[in-house]
Amino acid sequence: MTQSDRKRRSTRVSKVVSTPTATKMQVIWQNENVREFLAEFISTYVMMVFGLGAVAHMVLGGKLGSYLAVNLGFGFGVTIGVHMAGNISGAHMNAALTFTSCALGRMSWKKFPVYVLGQFLGSFVAAATIYGLFYNAIIDFSGGKLMTTGPTATANIFATYLPDHMTLWRGFLDEVVVTGMLQLCLLAIADKGNNPTLLGTQAIVTGILVVIIGISLGMNSGYAINPSRDLPPRFFTFLAGWGSQVFRTKDWWWVPVVAPPLGAYCDAIIYLFFIGSNKRQEPQVLENPLTLEDHRISVLPKTTSHQPGVASLTPVSVYPEDRPSVLYHP
Repeated sequence: MTQSDRKRRSTRVSKVVSTPTATKMQVIWQNENVREFLAEFISTYVMMVFGLGAVAHMVLGGKLGSYLAVNLGFGFGVTIGVHMAGNISGAHMNAALTFTSCALGRMSWKKFPVYVLGQFLGSFVAAATIYGLFYNAIIDFSGGKLMTTGPTATANIFATYLPDHMTLWRGFLDEVVVTGMLQLCLLAIADKGNNPTLLGTQAIVTGILVVIIGISLGMNSGYAINPSRDLPPRFFTFLAGWGSQVFRTKDWWWVPVVAPPLGAYCDAIIYLFFIGSNKRQEPQVLENPLTLEDHRISVLPKTTSHQPGVASLTPVSVYPEDRPSVLYHP
């Protein structure tokens, strides 16, 4: 092939690559909402694969699994999820935390469906992945009968179910309190105005927090503390053969959807009241004297209007960072 032929071929290839369709796709992938959706999807998927895989080992594997291993699976799954998406979406991986962020003005409600859809799809696909990987073990353990209760129950690999010693409303209160503890501690971990984690350690500290919550408060209700952790896998089991019992057993299914947002919001308010309102405010010292006019401009809020001196009506963020890693757990 001559040099002129190679040049003509290179020109044709570049024209093919630079088609309008390719350009449109590139614009779509660079869209902020798309990037945040994908970040929440993949981070939630990773967290759930590790967490549900650990539960599968405990239920199906006998000595190969344990309750501690479940906590470690979810905890370090959260850590990896933060590393994957923390700088893109904040790596919420939890609809309750996303709800609280929106309710307190940390992010726009327009982003709520973007985040939650990504989380739900990631969780659903993770459940399907674990089902495919452990299918033979599930069938062998259950004798081919997919049950939600009893000694051969396997639905609890994917979603939480109340134990016999718990009533529905005690389980509701448990989910409110435990999710509140998660949110309370996450705010402290990320609060630069208080005593945050060291730079680069937020992910591992958040994972350790999830492990601590599991081993200290997880017995009563399975500490779902996350609608994105519980509802999509439950819906998957409904489709995969466990049937409507996954929603009927003790009428529990709605509690991990409703109670966690309530607990997260209440404890965020508690943190802001007890800690946020009591933080010491250091006076600002101007290095160079300014004219009265310059000083007036410098202390105005940032504006979203082109008219000078018109302050934005957007609520001030209650979080110390633009995108804190307000994670989740199992």
